[in-house]
Amino acid sequence: MSVDRLIEAIEAKKNPTVLGLDPQPEHIPPAVMEKYVAERGRTLDALCGAYEEYVTALTDALHDAVPAVKLQSACFEALGPGGMEVLQRGVRFARERGLYVIIDAKRGDIGSTAKAYSAAFLGRVALGETLLPVFDADAVTVNPYLGSDNLVPFLKDCEAYDKMIFVLCKTSNRSSADVQELMAGDRPLYRVVAEQVSRTGRHLAGRYGYLNAAIVAGATMPAAIRQLRQNHPELFFLMPGYGTQGGRGVDVAYAFDRQGRGAVVNNSRGICCAWQKDPSAAYTDAAREAALAMRDDLRKAIL
Repeated sequence: MSVDRLIEAIEAKKNPTVLGLDPQPEHIPPAVMEKYVAERGRTLDALCGAYEEYVTALTDALHDAVPAVKLQSACFEALGPGGMEVLQRGVRFARERGLYVIIDAKRGDIGSTAKAYSAAFLGRVALGETLLPVFDADAVTVNPYLGSDNLVPFLKDCEAYDKMIFVLCKTSNRSSADVQELMAGDRPLYRVVAEQVSRTGRHLAGRYGYLNAAIVAGATMPAAIRQLRQNHPELFFLMPGYGTQGGRGVDVAYAFDRQGRGAVVNNSRGICCAWQKDPSAAYTDAAREAALAMRDDLRKAIL
Protein backbone atom coordinates (compact mmCIF):
# COMPACT_ATOMS: atom_id res chain seq x y z
CA MET A 1 0.00 0.00 0.00
CA SER A 2 1.17 3.52 -0.82
CA VAL A 3 0.53 4.74 2.71
CA ASP A 4 2.72 1.91 4.04
CA ARG A 5 5.57 2.98 1.77
CA LEU A 6 5.28 6.52 3.11
CA ILE A 7 5.26 5.31 6.73
CA GLU A 8 8.29 3.12 6.11
CA ALA A 9 10.15 5.99 4.42
CA ILE A 10 9.44 8.18 7.46
CA GLU A 11 10.67 5.50 9.84
CA ALA A 12 13.81 4.80 7.79
CA LYS A 13 14.84 8.47 8.06
CA LYS A 14 13.33 8.99 11.50
CA ASN A 15 11.80 12.17 10.14
CA PRO A 16 8.17 13.01 9.24
CA THR A 17 9.16 16.18 7.35
CA VAL A 18 7.90 16.87 3.83
CA LEU A 19 10.03 19.20 1.73
CA GLY A 20 7.57 21.64 0.18
CA LEU A 21 8.68 22.85 -3.23
CA ASP A 22 6.63 25.98 -3.97
CA PRO A 23 8.98 28.09 -6.11
CA GLN A 24 8.28 31.76 -6.69
CA PRO A 25 10.63 34.22 -8.46
CA GLU A 26 11.50 35.88 -5.15
CA HIS A 27 12.45 32.51 -3.62
CA ILE A 28 15.19 31.84 -6.17
CA PRO A 29 18.71 32.90 -5.09
CA PRO A 30 19.83 35.87 -7.21
CA ALA A 31 22.83 34.08 -8.69
CA VAL A 32 20.61 31.31 -10.04
CA MET A 33 18.05 33.70 -11.48
CA GLU A 34 20.64 36.00 -13.02
CA LYS A 35 22.31 33.07 -14.80
CA TYR A 36 19.12 32.12 -16.64
CA VAL A 37 18.12 35.71 -17.39
CA ALA A 38 21.56 36.22 -18.96
CA GLU A 39 21.08 33.10 -21.09
CA ARG A 40 17.39 33.41 -21.99
CA GLY A 41 16.37 36.99 -21.33
CA ARG A 42 13.48 38.10 -19.14
CA THR A 43 11.26 35.29 -20.31
CA LEU A 44 9.15 32.46 -18.97
CA ASP A 45 11.84 30.15 -20.29
CA ALA A 46 14.36 31.80 -17.95
CA LEU A 47 12.01 31.24 -15.01
CA CYS A 48 11.56 27.61 -16.03
CA GLY A 49 15.32 27.09 -16.06
CA ALA A 50 15.78 28.77 -12.68
CA TYR A 51 12.89 26.82 -11.11
CA GLU A 52 14.24 23.52 -12.39
CA GLU A 53 17.75 24.11 -11.08
CA TYR A 54 16.37 25.27 -7.70
CA VAL A 55 13.98 22.34 -7.30
CA THR A 56 16.51 19.77 -8.46
CA ALA A 57 19.30 21.10 -6.25
CA LEU A 58 17.09 21.19 -3.14
CA THR A 59 15.77 17.69 -3.82
CA ASP A 60 19.29 16.36 -4.28
CA ALA A 61 20.60 18.10 -1.17
CA LEU A 62 17.84 16.79 1.11
CA HIS A 63 16.92 13.40 -0.35
CA ASP A 64 18.78 11.52 2.38
CA ALA A 65 17.27 13.62 5.18
CA VAL A 66 13.54 13.79 4.34
CA PRO A 67 11.18 11.00 3.21
CA ALA A 68 8.94 13.01 0.89
CA VAL A 69 8.54 16.10 -1.25
CA LYS A 70 5.39 18.06 -2.09
CA LEU A 71 5.43 20.03 -5.33
CA GLN A 72 2.90 22.84 -5.56
CA SER A 73 1.39 22.52 -9.02
CA ALA A 74 0.20 26.16 -9.16
CA CYS A 75 3.75 27.50 -9.05
CA PHE A 76 4.66 25.51 -12.15
CA GLU A 77 1.35 26.08 -13.92
CA ALA A 78 2.00 29.83 -13.64
CA LEU A 79 4.84 29.41 -16.14
CA GLY A 80 2.67 27.75 -18.77
CA PRO A 81 3.53 24.57 -20.71
CA GLY A 82 7.23 24.85 -19.91
CA GLY A 83 6.45 25.03 -16.23
CA MET A 84 4.38 21.86 -16.39
CA GLU A 85 7.30 20.10 -18.04
CA VAL A 86 9.51 21.26 -15.17
CA LEU A 87 6.94 19.83 -12.73
CA GLN A 88 6.91 16.51 -14.59
CA ARG A 89 10.71 16.29 -14.53
CA GLY A 90 10.76 17.36 -10.88
CA VAL A 91 8.47 14.46 -9.97
CA ARG A 92 10.62 12.04 -11.91
CA PHE A 93 13.86 13.31 -10.36
CA ALA A 94 12.48 13.07 -6.82
CA ARG A 95 11.30 9.52 -7.38
CA GLU A 96 14.70 8.59 -8.79
CA ARG A 97 16.20 9.90 -5.55
CA GLY A 98 13.96 7.53 -3.60
CA LEU A 99 11.52 10.15 -2.31
CA TYR A 100 7.77 9.79 -1.90
CA VAL A 101 6.22 12.44 -4.17
CA ILE A 102 3.04 14.41 -3.51
CA ILE A 103 1.65 16.85 -6.07
CA ASP A 104 -0.34 19.57 -4.37
CA ALA A 105 -2.91 20.25 -7.08
CA LYS A 106 -6.14 20.44 -5.02
CA ARG A 107 -8.14 19.08 -7.94
CA GLY A 108 -11.76 18.04 -7.78
CA ASP A 109 -14.64 17.71 -10.22
CA ILE A 110 -17.36 15.32 -11.28
CA GLY A 111 -17.59 12.40 -13.69
CA SER A 112 -15.19 12.27 -16.59
CA THR A 113 -13.39 15.45 -15.51
CA ALA A 114 -12.43 14.02 -12.12
CA LYS A 115 -11.34 10.87 -13.92
CA ALA A 116 -9.09 12.94 -16.21
CA TYR A 117 -7.52 14.80 -13.29
CA SER A 118 -6.81 11.50 -11.55
CA ALA A 119 -5.38 9.97 -14.72
CA ALA A 120 -3.03 12.92 -15.12
CA PHE A 121 -1.62 12.99 -11.61
CA LEU A 122 -1.94 9.38 -10.39
CA GLY A 123 -3.16 6.98 -13.03
CA ARG A 124 -2.79 6.42 -16.74
CA VAL A 125 -4.17 7.92 -19.95
CA ALA A 126 -5.42 5.29 -22.39
CA LEU A 127 -4.40 5.18 -26.04
CA GLY A 128 -6.20 2.10 -27.27
CA GLU A 129 -4.88 -0.72 -25.10
CA THR A 130 -1.77 1.25 -24.13
CA LEU A 131 -1.86 2.95 -20.72
CA LEU A 132 0.42 5.99 -20.52
CA PRO A 133 1.63 7.57 -17.25
CA VAL A 134 1.73 11.37 -17.18
CA PHE A 135 2.95 12.88 -13.88
CA ASP A 136 2.79 9.54 -12.03
CA ALA A 137 3.10 10.99 -8.52
CA ASP A 138 2.68 8.85 -5.43
CA ALA A 139 -0.12 11.07 -4.12
CA VAL A 140 -2.18 14.14 -4.97
CA THR A 141 -4.27 16.58 -2.94
CA VAL A 142 -8.00 16.58 -3.71
CA ASN A 143 -10.81 19.08 -3.07
CA PRO A 144 -13.86 17.24 -1.63
CA TYR A 145 -16.50 19.91 -1.98
CA LEU A 146 -18.19 18.42 -5.04
CA GLY A 147 -19.26 15.37 -3.06
CA SER A 148 -18.29 11.74 -2.77
CA ASP A 149 -18.58 11.01 -6.52
CA ASN A 150 -15.68 13.43 -6.99
CA LEU A 151 -13.46 11.10 -4.93
CA VAL A 152 -14.39 7.86 -6.68
CA PRO A 153 -12.10 8.17 -9.76
CA PHE A 154 -9.16 9.06 -7.54
CA LEU A 155 -9.83 6.13 -5.23
CA LYS A 156 -10.08 3.77 -8.19
CA ASP A 157 -6.64 4.88 -9.37
CA CYS A 158 -5.30 4.56 -5.83
CA GLU A 159 -6.39 0.94 -5.88
CA ALA A 160 -5.26 0.20 -9.43
CA TYR A 161 -1.84 1.88 -9.25
CA ASP A 162 -1.05 1.84 -5.53
CA LYS A 163 -1.41 5.59 -5.03
CA MET A 164 -2.74 7.85 -2.29
CA ILE A 165 -4.93 10.96 -2.01
CA PHE A 166 -4.91 13.70 0.61
CA VAL A 167 -8.36 15.28 0.82
CA LEU A 168 -8.66 18.88 2.03
CA CYS A 169 -10.26 18.78 5.45
CA LYS A 170 -9.06 21.45 7.94
CA THR A 171 -6.61 23.66 6.13
CA SER A 172 -3.99 25.97 7.64
CA ASN A 173 -5.20 29.31 6.25
CA ARG A 174 -6.86 31.69 8.71
CA SER A 175 -10.15 32.02 6.86
CA SER A 176 -10.67 28.25 6.56
CA ALA A 177 -13.28 28.55 9.32
CA ASP A 178 -15.52 30.56 6.96
CA VAL A 179 -16.51 27.29 5.29
CA GLN A 180 -14.86 24.40 7.09
CA GLU A 181 -16.34 25.19 10.49
CA LEU A 182 -19.89 25.79 9.31
CA MET A 183 -22.19 23.51 11.26
CA ALA A 184 -23.58 20.52 9.37
CA GLY A 185 -26.11 19.16 11.81
CA ASP A 186 -24.33 18.62 15.12
CA ARG A 187 -20.72 18.92 13.86
CA PRO A 188 -18.58 21.24 11.74
CA LEU A 189 -18.24 20.58 8.04
CA TYR A 190 -14.58 19.54 8.23
CA ARG A 191 -15.54 16.63 10.47
CA VAL A 192 -18.17 15.56 7.94
CA VAL A 193 -15.44 15.59 5.26
CA ALA A 194 -13.21 13.39 7.42
CA GLU A 195 -16.08 10.94 7.91
CA GLN A 196 -16.70 10.87 4.15
CA VAL A 197 -13.04 10.17 3.41
CA SER A 198 -12.96 7.37 5.95
CA ARG A 199 -16.17 5.84 4.62
CA THR A 200 -15.29 5.96 0.92
CA GLY A 201 -11.70 4.84 1.43
CA ARG A 202 -12.14 2.16 4.07
CA HIS A 203 -11.29 -0.62 1.58
CA LEU A 204 -7.82 0.87 1.09
CA ALA A 205 -6.29 0.03 4.47
CA GLY A 206 -2.59 -0.77 4.78
CA ARG A 207 -0.70 -3.01 7.17
CA TYR A 208 -0.32 -0.26 9.79
CA GLY A 209 -4.05 0.45 9.89
CA TYR A 210 -3.99 3.69 7.88
CA LEU A 211 -5.91 4.27 4.64
CA ASN A 212 -4.65 5.33 1.23
CA ALA A 213 -7.44 7.91 1.49
CA ALA A 214 -5.98 10.55 3.83
CA ILE A 215 -6.66 14.15 4.83
CA VAL A 216 -5.01 17.56 4.93
CA ALA A 217 -5.09 19.05 8.42
CA GLY A 218 -3.20 22.27 9.10
CA ALA A 219 -0.47 22.50 11.73
CA THR A 220 -1.98 25.81 12.82
CA MET A 221 -5.17 24.05 14.01
CA PRO A 222 -4.08 21.93 17.02
CA ALA A 223 -7.55 21.64 18.58
CA ALA A 224 -9.03 20.37 15.31
CA ILE A 225 -6.10 18.00 14.83
CA ARG A 226 -6.67 16.51 18.27
CA GLN A 227 -10.39 16.01 17.57
CA LEU A 228 -9.77 14.50 14.15
CA ARG A 229 -7.23 12.04 15.50
CA GLN A 230 -9.54 10.96 18.32
CA ASN A 231 -12.37 10.36 15.86
CA HIS A 232 -10.30 8.81 13.06
CA PRO A 233 -7.32 6.70 14.10
CA GLU A 234 -7.39 5.25 10.57
CA LEU A 235 -6.74 8.53 8.71
CA PHE A 236 -3.23 9.62 7.80
CA PHE A 237 -2.63 13.40 7.93
CA LEU A 238 -0.71 15.73 5.64
CA MET A 239 -0.03 18.82 7.74
CA PRO A 240 0.88 22.15 6.11
CA GLY A 241 1.45 25.32 8.11
CA TYR A 242 4.60 24.46 10.06
CA GLY A 243 7.20 27.20 10.38
CA THR A 244 6.42 30.37 8.44
CA GLN A 245 2.66 30.07 9.03
CA GLY A 246 3.20 29.57 12.76
CA GLY A 247 2.82 25.82 13.32
CA ARG A 248 5.22 24.16 15.79
CA GLY A 249 6.19 20.66 16.77
CA VAL A 250 3.98 20.78 19.85
CA ASP A 251 1.01 21.75 17.66
CA VAL A 252 1.29 18.73 15.37
CA ALA A 253 2.04 16.17 18.08
CA TYR A 254 -1.65 15.27 18.49
CA ALA A 255 -1.72 13.85 14.96
CA PHE A 256 0.73 11.04 15.74
CA ASP A 257 -0.07 7.71 17.34
CA ARG A 258 1.92 6.04 20.12
CA GLN A 259 4.34 4.55 17.60
CA GLY A 260 5.05 8.00 16.16
CA ARG A 261 3.05 7.22 13.01
CA GLY A 262 0.08 8.88 11.39
CA ALA A 263 1.24 12.10 9.74
CA VAL A 264 3.74 14.01 7.65
CA VAL A 265 4.46 17.69 8.25
CA ASN A 266 5.12 20.00 5.31
CA ASN A 267 7.48 22.96 5.37
CA SER A 268 8.06 25.03 2.25
CA ARG A 269 9.42 28.54 2.76
CA GLY A 270 10.95 27.73 6.14
CA ILE A 271 13.31 25.30 4.41
CA CYS A 272 13.60 26.47 0.82
CA CYS A 273 14.00 30.16 1.70
CA ALA A 274 16.30 29.63 4.67
CA TRP A 275 19.10 31.12 2.57
CA GLN A 276 17.44 34.55 2.83
CA LYS A 277 18.57 34.79 6.47
CA ASP A 278 22.18 34.63 5.27
CA PRO A 279 22.44 35.31 1.53
CA SER A 280 26.17 34.54 1.62
CA ALA A 281 25.48 30.89 2.47
CA ALA A 282 24.81 28.22 -0.15
CA TYR A 283 21.03 27.89 -0.43
CA THR A 284 21.20 24.11 -0.35
CA ASP A 285 23.25 24.14 2.86
CA ALA A 286 20.83 26.58 4.49
CA ALA A 287 17.88 24.41 3.46
CA ARG A 288 19.49 21.27 4.84
CA GLU A 289 20.26 22.96 8.16
CA ALA A 290 16.64 24.16 8.44
CA ALA A 291 15.26 20.73 7.56
CA LEU A 292 17.39 19.01 10.20
CA ALA A 293 16.36 21.58 12.81
CA MET A 294 12.73 20.88 11.96
CA ARG A 295 13.35 17.14 12.24
CA ASP A 296 14.78 17.61 15.71
CA ASP A 297 11.85 19.81 16.78
CA LEU A 298 9.37 17.21 15.58
CA ARG A 299 11.21 14.36 17.27
CA LYS A 300 11.10 16.15 20.63
CA ALA A 301 7.37 16.72 20.30
CA ILE A 302 6.36 13.33 18.94
CA LEU A 303 8.56 10.85 20.81
